[in-house]
Amino acid sequence: MDFLEAVNAAVSWLQTVVLNEWTVYQCVVIATGYLVCGFLAKRIEPALESRARTIKGNPDLLRVIIAFMRRLRWLFLIAWLWIADVVLLRFGWPSYRWLVATALTLVAAWFVIAVLTRIIRNQMLARVVAVAGWLYFALYALGLDGTILTALDGIAVNLGAARLSMLLVLKAIILSAALIWLAVLIGNMSSHWLQKSADLTPSLKVLISKLIKISLIGIAGAIALSATGIDLTALTVFSGAVGVGIGFGLQKVVSNFISGIIILLDKSIKPGDTITLGETFGAIRDLRSRFVSVITRDGKEYLIPNEDFISQQVVNWSFSSEYVRIEVDFGTSYDSDPHEVARIAVEAAKAIPRVASAYAQPVCWMTAFGSSSLDFKLRFWISDPSNGLTNVRGEVLMALWDAFKKAGISIPYPHREIIMKTPVEVVDSLERGEEMPSAPAPASRSNV
Repeated sequence: MDFLEAVNAAVSWLQTVVLNEWTVYQCVVIATGYLVCGFLAKRIEPALESRARTIKGNPDLLRVIIAFMRRLRWLFLIAWLWIADVVLLRFGWPSYRWLVATALTLVAAWFVIAVLTRIIRNQMLARVVAVAGWLYFALYALGLDGTILTALDGIAVNLGAARLSMLLVLKAIILSAALIWLAVLIGNMSSHWLQKSADLTPSLKVLISKLIKISLIGIAGAIALSATGIDLTALTVFSGAVGVGIGFGLQKVVSNFISGIIILLDKSIKPGDTITLGETFGAIRDLRSRFVSVITRDGKEYLIPNEDFISQQVVNWSFSSEYVRIEVDFGTSYDSDPHEVARIAVEAAKAIPRVASAYAQPVCWMTAFGSSSLDFKLRFWISDPSNGLTNVRGEVLMALWDAFKKAGISIPYPHREIIMKTPVEVVDSLERGEEMPSAPAPASRSNV
């Protein structure tokens, strides 16, 4: 008898709720909205795509716009179904809107999950978000979400006056991860926007970007803790003990973080500067919270802790000016005219494209009467130290070699004069019956 009553109740529900004229009206509303929203999306998407193609240097913003742009039909359909749901609820019975309400929930779920999986770069994380999202909405549609949530809330432990349940932990993890991810995404978008500003210095751009990211992450964490209802005062003892251990473990991290803030404030280095730290010579590529990325001429990227830039001596080749003076030492024979040598060296340096002759003329000075040569020092300026120093020195030396060859100026071999205080008898090897060596003796000059 109970079974028959259940069947009769189900049939009655189908007749009164499903198989009635309002169900037909709702189907018409949903179908009309789908067609109208698709027509509007096709009209609007080309204009948005042309505007999106003008965005340069901000890939995060471009990815978000594309994620929404490709799903305008569903966004418009959500708005259409929401308006229809409000109208049916206002002028009709709640049973008249069940199909519209269900369609609104499913379309909203599809839109949110589709946009998130498009924005998230990590494919594995995107799949996890999609599966978890559809699982929750499936439970919600079947009316099983309340039972699952109650079961998760029943799994709990008591920490003093606080009750920590599995549901609370999951809510805190999911909400915190979502808000922090959103804060980082907004921070990256604002950072790319700041990089386009011509009124701010590079160091100030990095500093403002980091402050925005830190502030957004802090606000996101506070909102997540407040929304989940976690009472931090009940965990004071536990958090204090953990905080002491974390403080000792993160001592270097905090030191590098504060050093990074100091570097940005005093503007000692900035992205694009050419620096020398110890044996590392290269250009600063990026300033991070913990380290500075320096890329060398051979393609190696050194991640140097910020603390090293505070405690060690740093040579910034482009701190106040891009121009750098370089010296090249060379020597010529005593037979050459030093005035002519200096003139030829200056002209040879001017012929090198990287030598900034317009900024300062190259000069050549005779520095010493060497043991084997007249010693000279050639000085010239360049404006692009980030392009390398050894290569421009090599170009200048090659130009000197060609110019001296053309002018007949020789670069001498080392010359040594040996004086023997005790007489030495020199005997020919043929007189002693020894064979002549097959290889010639080394070329050297000695006065005995």
